[in-house]
Amino acid sequence: MASTDGALSADVAVEALGALDAHTLGMLGDLVAQSGWNQTRDDWALFAAHGTVHAVRDGSGRIVASGAVLPMGPRGAWISMILVDPALRGQGMGRAVFAHCLRQVQSADRVALLDATPAGEKLYARYGFVPLWRLTRWQRAGDASARRAPRSEPGPLDLLAALDAEALGLARPAVLAHLALRADSRVVRHSQGFAVVRAGRVARHVGPLIATHEAAAAVLLADIADSEPGPLFIDVPDDRPLLREQLAAAGFAPQRTFARMALGDAVPQGQTAFIHAIAGPEYG
Repeated sequence: MASTDGALSADVAVEALGALDAHTLGMLGDLVAQSGWNQTRDDWALFAAHGTVHAVRDGSGRIVASGAVLPMGPRGAWISMILVDPALRGQGMGRAVFAHCLRQVQSADRVALLDATPAGEKLYARYGFVPLWRLTRWQRAGDASARRAPRSEPGPLDLLAALDAEALGLARPAVLAHLALRADSRVVRHSQGFAVVRAGRVARHVGPLIATHEAAAAVLLADIADSEPGPLFIDVPDDRPLLREQLAAAGFAPQRTFARMALGDAVPQGQTAFIHAIAGPEYG
């Protein structure tokens, strides 16, 4: 994901943030809102706890650009949250933060992965990133007729994490646990898969949705659509005809597209056919 800008300014100073206090979280939250994204304070807390949050400040100390690196498994790392204050775009801040994140990943000898918007894809291609596959964000406004189901307990989270790692090709048990165990999250289970539904800034997010075949994923999606009355986002690989048909019938509409991209040798190879919705462009 990215908010990209123009030519790189040589004097852009990028810092790695430490613990995120309420004031810092507020500034990062402002960037999310200005960019129209869906992340919450819980998401920033996850990046700080298990990865690194990078930032650019203006002369008053206000955070005006951000980026995040989230290591996954022994060889991978996700780059995301490349956000810039809309009033300050075009000054090279987004590119500076991204380059800083990429250097961190490469210095650790990890494969860099990300989910790019169309504008971001052009930038990342210049760095050598190549697209792996494509996906689309679908959104649905609130549905008052949906029955709100009681919150599901995650159950054997280690088994869910194992299936998630098989699908992604990267182990991320701490990330999955953080998403699933939030007070406002649900884990919807099926004998052949599972999905996490969590709160977002403007809509609840469905993902990851992992299942061994698309028909099982469709059962999970139907359960979620029928039990969540509020607005929903879900990011689905484009090569899922059954899910796309079901989403359209359930009142979802395409919002934006992404490209899964990678840079580095030995790109992790998972069972991508098991991925029916990603955890989000910030997590893969």
